[in-house]
Amino acid sequence: MRHILKKGLKGLAALLFLWAGLVVVTARYGDPRIFPGGQGGLDVILVSNGYHAGLAIPRGPLMEMAEDTGLPALLSIGMRFRHYEWLEVGWGDSEFYRSTPTANEVQWRLALKALLGMGEGTVLHVVGIEGRPEQVFPPNGLVTIRLSQDGFVRLAKRLEETFASSPDRQPEEMGPGLYGPSLFYRAAGSFNLFRVCNHWVADLLDAAGVPTAPGIAFLPAGLMADLEWRSGLKPTRSP
Repeated sequence: MRHILKKGLKGLAALLFLWAGLVVVTARYGDPRIFPGGQGGLDVILVSNGYHAGLAIPRGPLMEMAEDTGLPALLSIGMRFRHYEWLEVGWGDSEFYRSTPTANEVQWRLALKALLGMGEGTVLHVVGIEGRPEQVFPPNGLVTIRLSQDGFVRLAKRLEETFASSPDRQPEEMGPGLYGPSLFYRAAGSFNLFRVCNHWVADLLDAAGVPTAPGIAFLPAGLMADLEWRSGLKPTRSP
């Protein structure tokens, strides 16, 4: 029994060492000039269901910024969802994402195809949210992130770049979304094992000056742990 316990502790220590190594090797240290946002900053909210992460963004400030800086895709999205206060946005492999409403409905053939980079492009999933995200999603899967005005602008510009370009610079609808008032849009970028939805979220946050470490962002838990460890951003806890 003692021998088994000793081997288990060694295994745990090796995993912790590997985790720390991935943080160090892939760490992006953010931009302290624009993060964290103080008074006058804007909140965005990381939304996680355990295997997939998206980002909730206040629609009003996003529309104002998109109009001021000339971001046609975001302006179109903002008008399309003009009756909602927040937008939740996620990114992923087109076929797998559109076929997986919940974790219980994962089709492993599609998942493997996506992770091997053999998918048929990528999509963005946009959901309109009435009220704040805390009223819609389980609180322990949310992390509120206060951005500066400059950080918010940079994040929005990175999000604009994710929409696939078209001759008229308008986002291309791909059909109904997975839940609530939602739509899929054709996206830019390739999905594979080393570039999953959580890495995409990490890239948006990196653009906003938030420290991230893609090496541990394969699952939302790694992304959330890094946000807590290096930025002091703790998940909302259940009452």
